[in-house]
Amino acid sequence: MKAPLKADLQALLSTACQSLLADAGAADAAPAAVHIENTRDPAHGDFATNLAMTLAKPLKRNPRQIAEDLVARLPEDPRIERVEIAGPGFVNIFLSAAAWQGIARTILDTGADWGFDRSGARGRILIEFVSANPTGPMHVGHGRNAAYGDALARILSAAGWAVTREYYVNDAGRQVDVLTVSAWLRYLEACGETVTLPARGYPGDYLVTTGRALCDVHGDAFRHPAAIVFADLPTEPVEGDKDSVKQGQERYLDALIGRARALLGEAGYAQVRDFALESQIATIRDTLGRFGVAFDHYASEREVVQSGAPARALERLRASGHVYEADGATWLATSALGDEKDRVLYKSDGAATYFANDLAYHEDKIERGFDALIDVWGADHHGYIGRVRAAIQALTGRDDALEVTLIQFVSLSSGRMGKRSGNFVTLADLIDEVGADATRFFYLSRSQDQHLEFDLELAKSQSNDNPVYYVQYAHARICSVFGQARAQGVAVPDRADTDLLAPLTEDREQALLKLLARYPETVATAAAQRAPHTVSFYLRDLADALHGYYNAHKVLIDDAAVRDARLALLAATRVVLASGLGLLGVSAPESM
Repeated sequence: MKAPLKADLQALLSTACQSLLADAGAADAAPAAVHIENTRDPAHGDFATNLAMTLAKPLKRNPRQIAEDLVARLPEDPRIERVEIAGPGFVNIFLSAAAWQGIARTILDTGADWGFDRSGARGRILIEFVSANPTGPMHVGHGRNAAYGDALARILSAAGWAVTREYYVNDAGRQVDVLTVSAWLRYLEACGETVTLPARGYPGDYLVTTGRALCDVHGDAFRHPAAIVFADLPTEPVEGDKDSVKQGQERYLDALIGRARALLGEAGYAQVRDFALESQIATIRDTLGRFGVAFDHYASEREVVQSGAPARALERLRASGHVYEADGATWLATSALGDEKDRVLYKSDGAATYFANDLAYHEDKIERGFDALIDVWGADHHGYIGRVRAAIQALTGRDDALEVTLIQFVSLSSGRMGKRSGNFVTLADLIDEVGADATRFFYLSRSQDQHLEFDLELAKSQSNDNPVYYVQYAHARICSVFGQARAQGVAVPDRADTDLLAPLTEDREQALLKLLARYPETVATAAAQRAPHTVSFYLRDLADALHGYYNAHKVLIDDAAVRDARLALLAATRVVLASGLGLLGVSAPESM
């Protein structure tokens, strides 16, 4: 996954270093790895290393003298044009034009996977992302989570990991009961009953559709007169002390859930519940499909509970001394494992907390044999990280199993939505408004740990200020040139030898080649830092270099040698543009 030229230069410098240290009798002072970096200023060469300065202390010598010895021992390589020593002992390496031309040859020879490691040899990694509650449509915040998780999975797959994508469906617990009764009331409404929705239920218009569908499929099977449904329920408060109102509304909702269970019976209640859940999950999956996001596995919280995993985990934790009883509840002593305080596993009424089910689910992930786990959560779950890591450590003894990435919030600006699906903006609304490509690219245009202000008008614009348009247009522009070439009877090279590429010596050509050479390193960095936005940054730089080159140099000229070399350069650039867009889950159009 290293940039090919950089990796080769590191090997040459390592050889020189080992020779120098062996002669000095200091072989043990060899660095674990030779650090080499791309220079920002071409006057300082293409690559630079501070190796001489890192050797100054163990060798007790002036770093410039060490640099001179390193340069003298550097194995010959035809790609190195010259080497200079600068400042206190930096070694600056200048490569020949032919060295950079070879990048285009390698890209065309390798094709779409250039710079990738598809072996999966680095290990098995599970990424759980989105996992939005199946109680309503996905909103724009879920969309950022989906774009990030999917892009990271693509990048890690390209960086040598065997990746599994998973969605954890929270289909157990009180929230499902709230969904069930909310959908049932909408069903009664569709059947002709006059109902009043509870203040703490799910009031979204999307459940109107669910209620109508339930009525269409099952008719009056679950219908009961509204007078019976609401008879003798506790009063639902609407005014007064905020906490008191909240508690009263929750009591009312609990009573309404109890009434639904009593009137429908367990079998009927389960039918309504499953219908509502399946309806919402189908909507979520449909939206994810439109967004280009697919999962290898949907894990069910209800199945985790029914399997007895939480109870088994509790017994193991109790046997290992991590559990205690207090105030009628069962607690996990997570504070002893780095959490800020202990956490409740089972409440005083014997009901399991979400945490109890979640820790059993994470233990199951590890037992499935994954080498690493990545959870992608919303920023509001920050306080949840410590307790989950502590629970995993208590169950498995591992304190390095779980990695959590938090996704900051999204706001919409500079424009109004053409449509909205109810009282909030859904991800489906946003895709309808600006398209899946623009939505994904904008989500991935900023680091996930920064708040994102989504500019609707910019995302819809066809201008160079729109980053996704700018990058996609670079790809389409190359395709247009190829179409013009074929119309003129000129073949576009799909392979390139040294002689064909030799004319690529202009400054902009060399700059474009050097930028192409950085792609494998960009992918490796994005994977290591869990930072898909670095790919979007790279693509904008590459598109900028391509547009600048195209505007400065005509491609389809009479000089066949120069023309074919430039077509080969554009072909290599198109490969990388399409590859990078693919890592972000964005299309590479041939025309715009």
